[in-house]
Amino acid sequence: MKIRIGYGYDVHQLEKGRDFWLGGIQLTHTHGAKGHSDADVLIHAICDALLGAANLRDIGFHFPDTDPQYKGIDSKKLLDEVMKLLRGKGYALGNIDATICLEAPKVNPHIPEMRKVMAEVMLVSENDISIKATTSEQMGFVGRKEGIAAHVIALICKSEV
Repeated sequence: MKIRIGYGYDVHQLEKGRDFWLGGIQLTHTHGAKGHSDADVLIHAICDALLGAANLRDIGFHFPDTDPQYKGIDSKKLLDEVMKLLRGKGYALGNIDATICLEAPKVNPHIPEMRKVMAEVMLVSENDISIKATTSEQMGFVGRKEGIAAHVIALICKSEV
């Protein structure tokens, strides 16, 4: 069996009055992430980690922010397409380990629902998706509540036949 790892990172500015999508669910908050799509920083980082592991470039290559068809798109659709690309190359998900960096709102209460939603989209077990959350201890753009970041490592597997 051949295994490969990929790393994904994404960041978005936070803006007052925007919808806040994270891990495929909408959170209630005064600010939301700004972006061309729904700006789901966690799903974007997962897509980049998976694409990188399979040597399929990155999310911007497959879903460019200059293409109007992706304006406001639900990032779960992008994740579904990435999984189809992986399966098309003979890969299966091993696991995902993700860390969200955000001062507010508190993410931990929402992690079980995020795992459930993304596992359904990816057609994998919830146990294959680990999500953690941390703050930046009030330092940098995350600490000043100007933005959100996500770091993801993904393991994919391919049976060698």
